[in-house]
Amino acid sequence: MRVGSDTGGTFTDLVAADGQVVKVPSTASDPARSLRDGLRSFDMVRDLVHGTTVATNTLLECTGGRVALVTNRGLEDLIEIGRQDRPHLYDPTVDRPPVLVARNDRHGITGRQDATGGEIEGLDFGELDELTHRFADVDAVALCLLHSDLDHHHEQAVAQRLRRAGLDVTVSSELCPEMREYERFSTAVINAYLRPRCRAYLSSLALVVPGDVGVLTSSGGLVAAEQAADEPARLLLSGPAGGVAAASAVALANGFPDAVSFDMGGTSTDVCLILNGIPAPAAMRDVAGYPVRLPSLAVHTVGAGGGSIASLDPGGAVVVGPRSAGATPGPACYRRGGTLATVTDADVVLGRISASTALPGLGVLDRSAAVAALDRAGLAAADVVTVVDAVMAEAVRAVTVAQGVDPRGLALVAFGGAGPLHACGLAEAVGIDTVVVPARAGVLSAVGVLAAPRVVERVRSVPVAASRSFAAVSVVVESMAMEVRSDSAPDATVEMTLDARYAGQSHELRVPAIEGWDRAFHAVHRRVNGFDRPETPVEVVAVRVVTSRASPVAVLDLDAPERRAVSGPMVIADTECTIWVPDGWTGSPGEAGALVLRRTTAQ
Repeated sequence: MRVGSDTGGTFTDLVAADGQVVKVPSTASDPARSLRDGLRSFDMVRDLVHGTTVATNTLLECTGGRVALVTNRGLEDLIEIGRQDRPHLYDPTVDRPPVLVARNDRHGITGRQDATGGEIEGLDFGELDELTHRFADVDAVALCLLHSDLDHHHEQAVAQRLRRAGLDVTVSSELCPEMREYERFSTAVINAYLRPRCRAYLSSLALVVPGDVGVLTSSGGLVAAEQAADEPARLLLSGPAGGVAAASAVALANGFPDAVSFDMGGTSTDVCLILNGIPAPAAMRDVAGYPVRLPSLAVHTVGAGGGSIASLDPGGAVVVGPRSAGATPGPACYRRGGTLATVTDADVVLGRISASTALPGLGVLDRSAAVAALDRAGLAAADVVTVVDAVMAEAVRAVTVAQGVDPRGLALVAFGGAGPLHACGLAEAVGIDTVVVPARAGVLSAVGVLAAPRVVERVRSVPVAASRSFAAVSVVVESMAMEVRSDSAPDATVEMTLDARYAGQSHELRVPAIEGWDRAFHAVHRRVNGFDRPETPVEVVAVRVVTSRASPVAVLDLDAPERRAVSGPMVIADTECTIWVPDGWTGSPGEAGALVLRRTTAQ
């Protein structure tokens, strides 16, 4: 049997290929324990595909390994200097996140290449061999040399020397062969920082199941557990990516190629724009304040979930999140010792969640405890819900309006344990009239992991001299295509894209690698930025190739529940979540067991 799993901050969800669903409370101190507990409910599990939060939590909690940085002499402090921008322009007290490499563990070496790969100064291997003796107490090494995205010979020579000394080395040109030294250095350092903890965790999964273990990356594809252990920086949006992919499939099946996925769990809310059935990609993300230059889905996360703690600020305003009660002790209504008021407590008090509801591993909820928690905090349940909906509405606007997309033409695909409870209120706040609640909405991210394809991602920087010539770019495209065909299975699909920009710009947009890519770029630029400049040269800075092999299980293959027409106000107790249909909304059965809710009152 094949099982897909998603470890969240509150629950760990598991879905088998036969449709069986298991939910167990997550154990923050030992996420593998929750996974093992859930897997015991299945018979003869052979293959496991997994979305994990271990990498994200390691970075957020600063519990990674001790890292040494090896770079060119004079660049030792680049990862601390960063860019000139500040997190908050007008707040002089704001601090950047802590640097992941101590100053004494940053080492500059002799040797330098120029932007064309030419050698300005040769490497000093004697110096390098002497340096390795200083790494006795280091868990991992990040190797980041100037211009290695265009020519990796220096990095490979140094890496070989370090690895011979028995060191665990992350090589920037192997992980992230792309322009912008600060972002590439940061990505390599993060990868080295995450390796010790993530490698131990992922190695333990091999002891849980006898067969194959796949791990979901931030871009929504599966890689082998061994690769994931080597490249944990690819896992920082592992779980949310699965939900977005599944939401995209359900939306498309129900006739909504343009949508916003809305995943509200116990700890956070993740939203992502979907256009023409394809989730929006991102070539770089900031995670916990650190730039990560690796492919991902453009998921926007806010600290608003069912377990988010509500309180009054010093001015008497209601504040919800980002602190969360998590699974332990959890919301007050969970009966696990929690005393602070949360969004889930407010939903119980408002009757959106029945007090007789029994949650997996928790039992029946305690409405009186929820009332007491809200009273102690001086809060009204309706105010808590209004504020959390407003926080999530801003997140939806960040992936729609801020990207040049009018949300009023989209559907909202609601899932996660708390998503269907708040979907209609959120939709009203941003002007959306249609909400799609998929089958198994409460565990949709695990469904997406189960149905995720196996992927191999490659990227190659394009030299400036070739960046404006279609013929020169085509040579790079064809070269990468040949590499992909020789390495890929016959049934693999291939997608090639270009990162392009107007000459003089500092950031890129992604377009298909087809003839006429420059015209496609003008159209994308006009949609995202509101204007285009057809007379300005377009240059390509990178070529990307993704090969994928479909999963043996598709999102739409799983058995679908029977739906019926509904009219609000009413509460629908689904198997894995609760759906709130407010007054002015009606629902009808959709494809693949979805419930399609539509707003009937005038805006």
